Amino acid sequence: MCTVVIDVSRPTRLLAVRDEDPQREWDDLGVWWPEHHPGVIGIRDRRAGGAWLAVDPASRRLAVLLNRADVLDLPESEVLSRGSLALESVAGRSPEPPLRTHGFNLLEVSPERSRVLSWDGVQLSETPVPEGVHMIAHDGLDDPTTARIATWLPRFRADRPAPGDADWSSRWLELLAESGRLSRDDDRAIIRDNHVHGYPTMSLLYCIAAVADAGAHVHSHVLARPGEWS
Repeated sequence: MCTVVIDVSRPTRLLAVRDEDPQREWDDLGVWWPEHHPGVIGIRDRRAGGAWLAVDPASRRLAVLLNRADVLDLPESEVLSRGSLALESVAGRSPEPPLRTHGFNLLEVSPERSRVLSWDGVQLSETPVPEGVHMIAHDGLDDPTTARIATWLPRFRADRPAPGDADWSSRWLELLAESGRLSRDDDRAIIRDNHVHGYPTMSLLYCIAAVADAGAHVHSHVLARPGEWS
């Protein structure tokens, strides 16, 4: 149940919060794939070897993977990991059906465009992300039935940074901190503990990133305690 806030502009800027099982081993931002994806920076999942978020500074591409429900009709032994999707995306190879993975939203960002590719186990759809501030989680872009989007999207839009604001992330982090004062199992929360919703995942970190004609940059902050703002 990860969450991304994105401002499509010049540059395009985003705040991405990762939710994952704290017992699943992973690595913070690094150049973890020098043989197959040289220069790519990302958050690595050790089990599958893939990435939750990946950035290629050379191509100025960024991709973030968010899980979503699906109706995939395959035995688990035949299902492939979603971990390669972000890495392939920043290499210029977007997913194409048919796919043998569980459902996902793949946010792709470049200086030219931003879009969400959504897979429900049967159909792969594309949603362009227009100029302005938007949010995405486990359902559609700006989904009004997702409590955290309904609650916080108007606030992020109201605090949209100016294009030349070098300290733009501090304004959004203040909103993230405010959301962190909610109970972590409150469905409006962005920093989350999803056990109450039937998932063993908790917010582990957030990333701040910008993608522009001049390059792509990303920074991360690991939470001191899963599911708690710090």
